Amino acid sequence: MENYERCISVSESNPAIVKDAQLCVECGHCLAVCQEEIGVAGRRMVPPGGETAQSCINCGQCSASCPEQSLQVKSEVELVKVAIRDPEKVVVFSTSPSVRVGLGDAFTDKPGTYVEGKMVAALKALGADYVFDVTFSADLTIIEEGCELLQRILTNSGPLPQFTSCCPAWVKFVETYYPDKLPHISSAKSPIGMQGATIKTYFAAKQGLDPRRIVTVNVTPCTAKKAEIRRPELNDAGELLGCPEMRDNDYVITTKELAQWMREEQVDFESLTDQDFDSLLGKGSGAGVIFGNTGGVMEAALRMAYRSLTGREADGKLLRFEDVRGMKGIKEASVEIGDATIRVAVIYGTANAAKFLEGDISRYHFVEVMTCPGGCISGAGQPQMNCIPVVDPIRVSRIGSMYAEDEKMTLRNSMDNPEIQRVYQEFYQKPLGELSEKLLHTVYHKR
Repeated sequence: MENYERCISVSESNPAIVKDAQLCVECGHCLAVCQEEIGVAGRRMVPPGGETAQSCINCGQCSASCPEQSLQVKSEVELVKVAIRDPEKVVVFSTSPSVRVGLGDAFTDKPGTYVEGKMVAALKALGADYVFDVTFSADLTIIEEGCELLQRILTNSGPLPQFTSCCPAWVKFVETYYPDKLPHISSAKSPIGMQGATIKTYFAAKQGLDPRRIVTVNVTPCTAKKAEIRRPELNDAGELLGCPEMRDNDYVITTKELAQWMREEQVDFESLTDQDFDSLLGKGSGAGVIFGNTGGVMEAALRMAYRSLTGREADGKLLRFEDVRGMKGIKEASVEIGDATIRVAVIYGTANAAKFLEGDISRYHFVEVMTCPGGCISGAGQPQMNCIPVVDPIRVSRIGSMYAEDEKMTLRNSMDNPEIQRVYQEFYQKPLGELSEKLLHTVYHKR
């Protein structure tokens, strides 16, 4: 990506977005969001050759701000259709938390409507063999990332603060512009990273399937996930099974792509009858559901940390931790857990994250960072409801819908998810164990 007078250009090799230069009117919206909210345009790095350059982090917010649709998501729907038509393939869809509060925005006038059942039904109608919920692997992430945090705090096994790793645009931002901070990022894979590796090992074995026949498709609000699944090292299931050419995840389609596909196939959204996720990797807790909100990962982690350190259920405050909720770009809080005071921060927008990194971070224990405004709920792959860019009232509606679902659920702590307990008993054995480290954790690289 390069910075011109009033707009940005996009490399043909960019896996997340494409640009039709003929539609560009040089309005400057893309450049403004990339400079002011993402903090990439105009930020320079020094590559090995010595010349300064800048690197796209694949967040796609430029496309979400483009009124002329010159910048768009790079679609993989046709590749998914090919897999569905192949009788030798088993196509497994996994849906990210925010999709269920974004998909309805493409078909209704009420933003943030919770449409989980219709979402599953739509994917089944389009040819999915299985539909799983990424809130399952959000819970798995909390267990692994939370145990890593507790290990760092209790044994000094790594530097503090620990930063979250579930947002691939944020991870690439640090790899590119702040590589000295890489040791602070949790080694836990993102939820879809854990989901894909678990599908092609544990799920395949349980179902008696050849993992080479499985095609994993992630439905996400996020364009950066398209780049994330292509990281060379994310082939851990294949490495374990002796077929290193096999990817943990094969395709990513966004909520927008799913909505467009449904229209093309004349799937009538309103007439869909709710369906449930398939079992085994099917459901998550309320803590997994709120992962899509800014502050949601932090709140879920604190619920788990409280139980782990005290042996008691989280109190009312940690089940509705207002200090880390809301649309403020940088939020700070502290929480008393037993005899310990845990200091945390929640950030959205990598421009805000850069300000934070350039200050004194030493007094914090745990920091959540998401790139997109309000979190994944307004990823660049979400429908826009004829509003470019998406405005805060839409974001707030989506956020509220996720919190409302969490409050209705019986299981609100990732540790209580019976399917998580089962996958550890039958496969991973323990958090941060040998197999967990192999399949659920990763490494980062200075770019």
